[in-house]
Amino acid sequence: MLDTLFSNVWLTAIALNTVLGIIALALPRKALTTWGIIHAWVLGILLWGCLGWQGFALMCSYFILGTTVTYVGKDIKEAKGIAEKRSGARGPENLWGSAAVGAGCAVGYAIQPDPLWLLGYTASISTKLADTFASEIGKAYGKHTYLITSFQAVPAGTEGAVSLEGTIAGVVGSLLIALVGWLVHLISGWDIATCVIAAFGATNLESLIGATLQNRYSWLTNEVVNGINTAIGALCAVSIYFAVKIL
Repeated sequence: MLDTLFSNVWLTAIALNTVLGIIALALPRKALTTWGIIHAWVLGILLWGCLGWQGFALMCSYFILGTTVTYVGKDIKEAKGIAEKRSGARGPENLWGSAAVGAGCAVGYAIQPDPLWLLGYTASISTKLADTFASEIGKAYGKHTYLITSFQAVPAGTEGAVSLEGTIAGVVGSLLIALVGWLVHLISGWDIATCVIAAFGATNLESLIGATLQNRYSWLTNEVVNGINTAIGALCAVSIYFAVKIL
């Protein structure tokens, strides 16, 4: 019975993602490049197979919200020369930079079902949307942008730069994903606050990395930093869980 159920879950994952992939390939490449769609097909199968529709729905929510906010204030960002490359279409490097940690948590849960994997999964995605919201809104509408290390005024789009508008947007982004995670029963109501706090801390640490290290090392690309950011978010959430439990 269990073997049949497990097989059916994966067959559903393959069938659904294949249909979605074919539809995506037939549409203009505004959200994903061709290779981005192929890699998204792999990721979608993995998430549905390991976490069911709930894990898949959470990642889809991130993709929809993250893609939408990329187009907010697009003309302003293009005029400043700091808009996303390829008009916002994500490639494989963008996809895995955002989702590799979440995919790892999904596999971890499939091997050893523990709610902490679900918390880490949700927190990693919450952190990435916080980063996306903070960056996109801050670049377009940040009135005053400061380097996180010195609070020196710098142009919008500078690595390690933060703004009040972007910071608030980041908190909103993390809250949205945490709420979706709660609605689909991946996390508890108390975990919503945990994800938001973890995302806030991780996003600011990412800005610190951008301001101090990213320009020094060529291998610290935006995608690598995104991966580090989501890993910090997941670890922070799990750490908060244990800290609260001890107290």
